[in-house]
Amino acid sequence: MKKYVSWNVNGLRAVMNKGFMDFFNAADADAFCLQETKLQAGQIDLNLPGYHQYWDYAEKKGYSGTAIFTKQEPVSVTIGLPDAEHNHEGRSVCLEFEDHYLLTVYVPNAQNELQRLPYRMEWEDAWRHYVTELKKKKPVVYCGDLNVAHEPIDLKNDKTNHNNAGFTDEERAKMSQLLAAGFTDTFRYLYPEKEEYSWWSYRMNARARNTGWRIDYFIVSDELKDKIREAVIYGDVLGSDHAPVGLVIDL
Repeated sequence: MKKYVSWNVNGLRAVMNKGFMDFFNAADADAFCLQETKLQAGQIDLNLPGYHQYWDYAEKKGYSGTAIFTKQEPVSVTIGLPDAEHNHEGRSVCLEFEDHYLLTVYVPNAQNELQRLPYRMEWEDAWRHYVTELKKKKPVVYCGDLNVAHEPIDLKNDKTNHNNAGFTDEERAKMSQLLAAGFTDTFRYLYPEKEEYSWWSYRMNARARNTGWRIDYFIVSDELKDKIREAVIYGDVLGSDHAPVGLVIDL
């Protein structure tokens, strides 16, 4: 049995002062995946006894960035995607274990007025190709901030947010395409009717009012879906505008 946790920390140095280590220690995950670390190599000295650390840093300072901390040493490590053009923003770490792959990913945001939507579409195709190729070798578990609420149940105000970044028809269609390629949204698989969110705007007191979006996921190859034991959103864990999410899976 493996317990995996994923968290968009929106700046690791900032969240270190807001209880990160308390949650990290309490979670006691087999692997702990991060997005939006917002730092470069050498900018933090993170002492995590018993964990191996693997990082993907963005070239731009204070931007993006991903990491995985794992108790079990992987067979191999891949930083970034196979396409070099997508490897400037620190968006992915892939660990290969004997019986599966584990990836953390921070999907590009389409941004205000959808100015990055064309790039986002390219990136989605590259990502889908990447994980689909991995899946041919062994099962895949990937997690992170996917920057999309897939269905209306995945955000509070679906009508007013239609065609805003994260809830465009294009982004949602890419998510559908990915799932159709042989992947399962673990939370929705276990809880088809549950309305629970993982991200809230800092504006309008959104978190207190629970006006949120579910944009943080654990996705697994279809052949693993019967091994999913729990999928959780740690909505009471503060420190970031995202809540951590977790997966317990019988691997």
